[in-house]
Amino acid sequence: MSSDDGKKVFENDRKYVFHSWSAQGQISPMSIEGAQGSYFWDYDGHRYLDFSGQLVFTNIGHQHPKVIEAIKKQADVLATIAPQHANKARNEAAERIVELAGGHFAKVFFTNAGADGIENAVRMARLHTGKNKILSTYRSYHGNTGAAINATGDPRRFPNEFGHGHVHFWGPYLYRSAFWATSPEEECQRALEHLEQTIIFEGPKTIAAILIESVPGTAGVLVPPKGYLDGVRALCDKYEILWIADEVMAGFGRTGKWFAFQHSNSIPDLIVFAKGVTSGYVPLGGVVISEKIVETFNDRVFPGGLTYSGHPLACATAVATIDVMKEEKMVENAARIGSEIIGPTLAELAKKHSSIGDVRGQGVFWGIDMVSDRATREPLAPYGASSPKMNEIVATCKKNGLMPFNNFNRIHLNPPCNVSDSEAKLGLELFSKSLSELSL
Repeated sequence: MSSDDGKKVFENDRKYVFHSWSAQGQISPMSIEGAQGSYFWDYDGHRYLDFSGQLVFTNIGHQHPKVIEAIKKQADVLATIAPQHANKARNEAAERIVELAGGHFAKVFFTNAGADGIENAVRMARLHTGKNKILSTYRSYHGNTGAAINATGDPRRFPNEFGHGHVHFWGPYLYRSAFWATSPEEECQRALEHLEQTIIFEGPKTIAAILIESVPGTAGVLVPPKGYLDGVRALCDKYEILWIADEVMAGFGRTGKWFAFQHSNSIPDLIVFAKGVTSGYVPLGGVVISEKIVETFNDRVFPGGLTYSGHPLACATAVATIDVMKEEKMVENAARIGSEIIGPTLAELAKKHSSIGDVRGQGVFWGIDMVSDRATREPLAPYGASSPKMNEIVATCKKNGLMPFNNFNRIHLNPPCNVSDSEAKLGLELFSKSLSELSL
C-alpha cells in the first residue's frame, strides 16, 4: 500500500466516521496499515513500538498467528449462534475463565465489552442484595454506558449523570494523598477508615456493592498499597456488601497475575473482565459470578441479556488467547519484565528527568506522573485536560517511534505481556530520548 492509500483512508474516516470522546473537527487520526507483535505501522512506513496496548488491550501483541488461526477455524465451524443455544466455544471459554479466577467462582455471563459487563454486575449485585447504592472511587473509569459512566470517577461522568444510587469515595493514591499520608501504610489505613465512614454515613443497608478497579488504570495505574483490597473485603463482609472487582484493564496478565486482585489475599464476589481476554482481536467481556450469586438466579429470572452474549467467534478467540498465554508463559514474562526491566529503569529515569514526579506499576502496566515542579508536584496538565507540554511529549514519542498511552498529566507504558527484553529496553530508551529532546 502507498501513502496515497493512507490519505484515502484518512479522508474517508473524516467523511464518514464519528469518533469516541472527541470533538469531531479537532482530531486527526493516524491511518494504520498493519501490525505485528509489539509494532504497528502507517501507510507511510512509519513503525511504532506499541507501548499503549492500543486502549490497553493488546496483551498478546498484534496478529498472534495461533489466535488468528483459531478465529479462522471457528468461522468455518460456527460463525454465530443465538445466546439461548449452547455452543462448545462458549463452554470452553467460560471453563477456562472460572478456573483462572479460582476461589468460589462458578459461572460466567458473557457480554460484548467491559461497560456492559459493569452494567450487568451492578444489576446482579442490586438484585442479589435487594439494595441499591453502588460505591466507587474518584479517579476511576468503568465504561461509557448508563450505570458504568455514573460509577466512573473522572470528568467523563459529568455530562452523563442521569443515573441514581451512585456514591463516590477516595481510593488510595499516596503521591497525591487525600489523607495527608506519608507512607503506604498510612495511606492504606486512612483510605480504609474513609471508606468505612462513607459506608456508615451512606447507610450499610442501602449499599449493594463496592465497585473498584483492582488497579485503577486510566486514572494513573494506581497500584493499591499492600492490605487495601483485603481491607475492602473485610468491610464488605462486615456490612454485608458485595465487592465487584473491575478487571477490564488490569486483568489477563497485565499486572503479572491473571487477575490483579490476586496480588491480595482476598477474593471478590463478582469480577468484570474484557480487553485482554481476547487481546482485543474480537470484542468480548463478561462477569465471573460467585456461587452464592449464581444460586440467587437458579429459580429467579435474571432480567438481562445481550444479542451476542457468548458469541462463538469471540469465545473461541478467548480460548486461543488464554491457551497461548499459558503455553508461552506470557503472564510470567509480564511479571519478570516489570520487576527486572521496566520498574528499575523507570526508577533511574526518574532521577534523570525532572519532569517525572512519580512512577507506579506492576507487570506491563505502568503510570508516570509528569510534573512541572517536583517540589510542589504541580502536574504538567490540569486534572481533566491536556496541555501543550503533554501534547509535545506524546508527539515527540511518536516521532521517535514510540506509542505511549496518555491521560491528563500522565504517560502510561503498557507493552504486550509477551514483549521481549530488547523491546522493553528500547521503549524505555525512546521515552527517555523524547524527554531529553524536550529538556524535561
